[in-house]
Amino acid sequence: MAENLQARHWTISRALMWIGIAITLLFVLIALFAPLMQNWGWIQDPLITLENPVHVPPSDKYWFGTSRQGYDVFARTLFGARAAWQVVLLATAMSVVVGVPLGMVSGYLGGRLDRGLLFFMDTIYTLPVLLLAVTLAFILGKGVVNAAAALSIAYVPQYYRVVRNHTVSLKTELFVEAAQAMGASTWAVLSRYLFLNVVQSVPVLFTLNTADAVLILGGLGFLGLGLPDEVPEWGSSLRQALDALPTGIWWTALFPGLAITGMVTGLSLIGEGLNDLVNPLVRKEN
Repeated sequence: MAENLQARHWTISRALMWIGIAITLLFVLIALFAPLMQNWGWIQDPLITLENPVHVPPSDKYWFGTSRQGYDVFARTLFGARAAWQVVLLATAMSVVVGVPLGMVSGYLGGRLDRGLLFFMDTIYTLPVLLLAVTLAFILGKGVVNAAAALSIAYVPQYYRVVRNHTVSLKTELFVEAAQAMGASTWAVLSRYLFLNVVQSVPVLFTLNTADAVLILGGLGFLGLGLPDEVPEWGSSLRQALDALPTGIWWTALFPGLAITGMVTGLSLIGEGLNDLVNPLVRKEN
């Protein structure tokens, strides 16, 4: 009975991961082909206000309707995926580039360096991600790189902690001690013997942080701190739709909100599925 339940759990987990991959791939394709769709005349220019009356509800001509500012909501929603991928992928990539090497060096060398970095990273980790991102975005200003930097600083401690703990647990293993005994340098030990063993959880973190970054970016845009106002972005679209909601103009907020929900759901399902694949405890149970 227990084996059947475990097998069912594993089957459901893999199915959900593939659903997440399909959803995420859809948003990737939207981001890639949105400019081509505009060039082909399939969608309106998201940066140009329409001459037609504003607040047009969804119709055959305007699938998602138009906003109070006169923008085509469908075009703004599609191009919002492009802005989201640009920021969140850059943010998570920056976090990995900084957090993984720091975690490996800190865990392997130990001493004062390890204690100092651990204290600093724990301090950042205790701060709410949204509050930290809002503060940094306010200081850095609007823009893709600035928004990505504000998000990445909040995620660096997560990669640092995971990689550091793995490094500490592995540096006393026989294969590491053997490499040290043969005269391998610190760089050789870190790059050849430890790196592949300590980064197994990074893909899971990367996927889940990307999902979280979509939400945080939406929050920054809603507060007017993410990207420039003219850039199509889901959070700023929600901010612009806020005044229209009491008057029954529901479509200007519905579709950007659904886009955020869909992208976060897809990435989260992938992250949970990857966790089942790489987590040895889960693999043993299943």
